[in-house]
Amino acid sequence: MSGGDRVRADLWLVAARFFKTRGLATEAIDAGRVSVNRERAKPSKLVKPGDELEIRRPPFEHVVKVLGVSDRRGPASEAQKLYEETPESRAKRDAVAAELKSMPPPVFKGRPTKQDRRKLDRFIRRQDDD
Repeated sequence: MSGGDRVRADLWLVAARFFKTRGLATEAIDAGRVSVNRERAKPSKLVKPGDELEIRRPPFEHVVKVLGVSDRRGPASEAQKLYEETPESRAKRDAVAAELKSMPPPVFKGRPTKQDRRKLDRFIRRQDDD
């Protein structure tokens, strides 16, 4: 862990291994998928121990409490020491994971035939007429 008691949100997300690069973390923050203390964050928002972050990475949502700060991406074992996930968040993620696992895998037959495309066109035209 590096010195100082505050670090930029985008750097912390990379150090805690929620995102692989700072650019991806910045994009997620700009898209509104990261909140700090229940307020929409900016990449330059300073994060300190005790803050609560909500990180939405569809289909999962993480709610974590910041335990430490670091601006450098290190080993996963160090990254896990930077935060603690709330029990409610973990339960929701487990429920979503179980639901996704229980769904049948998608079936792709390949490129549609001319007959399949015509059926699809007729179906779409009927939906537009309604």
